[in-house]
Amino acid sequence: MAEVVLNVLDLESKMGKFDENGTYVPREVIQDDMGEDALKQALEDSVVIIKDGDLVQGTIVGVDKEEVLVDVGYKSEGVIPVKEISIRNVSSAAEVATIGDEIEAVVLQTEDKDGRLVLSKKRAQYEKAWKTVEAIKEANGTVRGEIIEIVKGGLIVDIGLRGFLPASLIDLRKVRDLTPYMNTVIDAKIIELNRSRSNVVLSRRAFLEESQAEQREEFLVNLKPGEEREGTVSSVVSFGAFVDIGGMDGLVHVSELSWKHIDHPSSVVSVGDKVKVQILEVDMAQKRISLSLKATQKDPWKEFADAHKTGELVYGRITKIVQFGVFIQVGDGIEGLAHISEIAAHHVENANQVVQLGEELWVKIIEIDLARRRISLSVKQAAEGGDVAPEYQEAFGEHAYDSEGNYIGGFSIADTGFTPETEAQAAWAEYLHSEGPTPSDEAE
Repeated sequence: MAEVVLNVLDLESKMGKFDENGTYVPREVIQDDMGEDALKQALEDSVVIIKDGDLVQGTIVGVDKEEVLVDVGYKSEGVIPVKEISIRNVSSAAEVATIGDEIEAVVLQTEDKDGRLVLSKKRAQYEKAWKTVEAIKEANGTVRGEIIEIVKGGLIVDIGLRGFLPASLIDLRKVRDLTPYMNTVIDAKIIELNRSRSNVVLSRRAFLEESQAEQREEFLVNLKPGEEREGTVSSVVSFGAFVDIGGMDGLVHVSELSWKHIDHPSSVVSVGDKVKVQILEVDMAQKRISLSLKATQKDPWKEFADAHKTGELVYGRITKIVQFGVFIQVGDGIEGLAHISEIAAHHVENANQVVQLGEELWVKIIEIDLARRRISLSVKQAAEGGDVAPEYQEAFGEHAYDSEGNYIGGFSIADTGFTPETEAQAAWAEYLHSEGPTPSDEAE
C-alpha cells in the first residue's frame, strides 16, 4: 500500500496535485525548465544520424528479387541492391537473405536520386573479412572456404571475400577437371594479399604439403630400423625403387632389391607390386627412409654355406672368364671363383684355352667365406673325385657312388649299367671319360 501512495505522490509532483476536496489542480508552469540545449539534445537523440561509409546494423524487413529492405532506425528504410547483398553471384536476393535476419551493412549513399538510403552487405562483409584475412596471413595461418565459382585458370573460394585458387595450386598433382571441386569446402594458405587491387591468392597445395610434412614427422618418429612393413611399389628408377609403406615413400636402393646381381630394378619389381620391406635407416633431418627388400628374403649365400662344406663337388656354369680365372655359378645367385691355377692340372696361360663361357662342369669347393661372400672353387680337384653335394646325390642314383659316397659313375658305367639321366650326370661322365691331360702337358 505504501508503494502505491509513493507512486501517486511522485506522479502528482510531475503532473499536478489534488486539493482537499479532491479536485485536481494542474502543475503551474512558470518557466522552460527543460532548457533550450536539453530540448535540442532530445530532438537529436530521437533521430539516427547516418553518413556515407558508416557501418550500420539492422533487421531485414523485406526481400524481393532485386533488393532487400533493412530497418536501421533511420528516417527511412535502407535498401540493399541484389549485387550488394553477397560476394557470390546470385540472381535473386531471396537466395541469400531472409526477413528477420540481423545484418551489418555499409552506407553507400544516404540519399540516392529517389531519396533512398542505399546500403551494401557485401562491402561490410568484405571490410570485416579483410581484417581477418590479414591477421591470418600475418600469422601464416590457414583459411577455410567453400568453392563457389569456376573461372578461367582456377576457382573462386568464399573466405568472406573472393579468394582466387589457381588450378596449379589446387592439389599436389595436376588437376585437369575442376568440376568436382564445386561446392566443396577446402583449407588453403594465403600466398598473396594485395588490398589495393582486392587481390587474394590461395594455395591448397601449400596447405596439403604443410599437413603432409606434419604427418611425415609423426610417421618417421614411429619408424624403427629393423622392423618390417608391408608396402606398394610407387615408382621404379635406375637406382632403385620407391615403396609406399603407408603414409610415406621409402627408397629401396638397387643394391637392396635382390641378393642376385641385377641389371635394372625393373627386372625385380614393377609399379603396383605388393612387397614386404625392412626399415634400414630413418633420416629425420632429410625426411628420408631407407628400405631393403632382400633383407626380408632368405640369404642365398647363408643357405648355400649351411648346405655345403669344403671339399664337396657341385655342378656349375661358367658366367665370366677373366685374366686370373673364371667365375662359376653354383647356385641361384651364387658365383664362385676358380683361380686360373685351379682350372687344369697343367699350366694354363689363358683360361679360354681349356674352358668356354657358358660351359657347365663339376667343381670342388675349396673355401666358403660367408662374411666376404666369396667361394673358392677348383676344376682340376673335381677330377680327383670326392663327396658330391647332397642336392646332386639323389639325382645320380645309387649306382653312381662307392660305399664311401665317392662318385664313380664315370668309371663304372660298363660294369654297373649306370646310364646318365641328367645333363649334370652326362657332363660329369663325359668329363671323366675324356682323355684328360697327357704326361707331357702335366710336365709343362
